[in-house]
Amino acid sequence: MNREDRLSQAKALLNALGLERPQCNDRSGRVLLALAGISPESRWQDTKNPLLPTVGIMQFIRDHYFDYKPNTRETIRRQTLHQFEQARIVDRNRDDPDRPTNSRDNNYSLTAPVVAILKAYPDGDWRQRISAFKASRKTLQEQYERDLVRHRIPARFPDGREFTLSPGRHNQLHADIADRFCSRFIGNAGTVLYLGDTASSRQEGGKFMHLEAERLKALGVLPMSHEKLPDMVIYDEDRKWLFLIEAVTSHGPVSKKRWTELEESLRSCTVGRIYVTAFPTAAEFRRHAADIAWETEVWIAEDPDHMIHYNGDRFLGPHGSDTGSSY
Repeated sequence: MNREDRLSQAKALLNALGLERPQCNDRSGRVLLALAGISPESRWQDTKNPLLPTVGIMQFIRDHYFDYKPNTRETIRRQTLHQFEQARIVDRNRDDPDRPTNSRDNNYSLTAPVVAILKAYPDGDWRQRISAFKASRKTLQEQYERDLVRHRIPARFPDGREFTLSPGRHNQLHADIADRFCSRFIGNAGTVLYLGDTASSRQEGGKFMHLEAERLKALGVLPMSHEKLPDMVIYDEDRKWLFLIEAVTSHGPVSKKRWTELEESLRSCTVGRIYVTAFPTAAEFRRHAADIAWETEVWIAEDPDHMIHYNGDRFLGPHGSDTGSSY
């Protein structure tokens, strides 16, 4: 069979599966063929469901169907794979559901019902299988949502507040900060004023997991600065200190540039500011040690009883102000 005929079959299958028109185009048809491992010479009965990263999908398409350029990877991910996942045509990270959304090891694979449908095409009971798949899709979606809830990470703060965060290494560090750092270095007087969740991005308008805008405003943190806040902001009511905590699992410590930007953004803040970079491990800290700004603090989750103070004139406390005492 030639490439165009095989592609036409793939698009017909997507249409039969109930995908919307934008996901029944050539791009999505080629992605389906790559996920199934179906070349023009293959039979649908040979369908497989390997774990494929986006680059692996693109390479299969280049080898057998079309020469996609590297800069089309995001289009494939955002305009085909995301919709395939929502329609339960593919699983993302079947081998590790807790893998962070920004991991380079993310992969996609066909779900078992879709594999059975493709194997039965075009001469078997594929139509009946599609009818059963579409009838059960709501149940599959509910199961998928239950799986996401089951893998969410609880973050419990000493003041009694609890949040559940999306799965991922970065959010696990958020939970460690809530449980281990706050209990040791802030205590019950700490109030969470801001908490981010890496499952939603600034670009998609959903980074805020928790935001107390009025409390921040009362401390002189202007609304226009909220987008610039680090991962976590906690206010120590007793000492009048504002902890600004950046969680680092791959990039983004409180560097001199970041410190300067935050200081400028928080120039109207009326309480002492403490900048903390939190790392999951000492190895991760060593990767970024040269970039960390003076007059900031470092905390490592795997050794939670200690802190590293990037200054010689005092220990933990706001720098450049007379607010409160330091440890």
